[in-house]
Amino acid sequence: MEPFTLTSSTFEDGGMIPEGCTCDGANRSPALQWGGAPLNTQSFVLIVDDPAAPKGVFTHWVLFDIPKVVQALDAGQPLVGLDGINDFQEPGYSGPCPPPGDLAHSYRFTLYALDVPTIGLGQRATRHEVEGAIQDHVIARAQLTGRYQRHERSAQA
Repeated sequence: MEPFTLTSSTFEDGGMIPEGCTCDGANRSPALQWGGAPLNTQSFVLIVDDPAAPKGVFTHWVLFDIPKVVQALDAGQPLVGLDGINDFQEPGYSGPCPPPGDLAHSYRFTLYALDVPTIGLGQRATRHEVEGAIQDHVIARAQLTGRYQRHERSAQA
């Protein structure tokens, strides 16, 4: 049986996330692909966070009830699953945006395979609510890490 893996055609695992996927660019979610999910997978949940944010773990994306037949998310806001609320208090993807001058932050893209087709929450559920709902249903987990560093921008006169 092949391992459950999460990859991106936008950046390599451990590599730099392109500016277009961040607050300094178009803020488009990266393309993601996965494979090797257990046969009894019924749906997926994706959570993207920054564990090194200044005030603790910061959630950039919560996407849940992704149908089991889906094996990839195109770049940009995908029309699949339900969007939870991120720590910007918005639904959907909000890209990396570390403080200018900080060393590169690492962003974890964690995909969970679940043994249920839905977690029974509505749009705008919080990460805490989603994690509570999936707690007894996770059958596999795959992770991809990207990095991003903002640079000081000189003021234009």
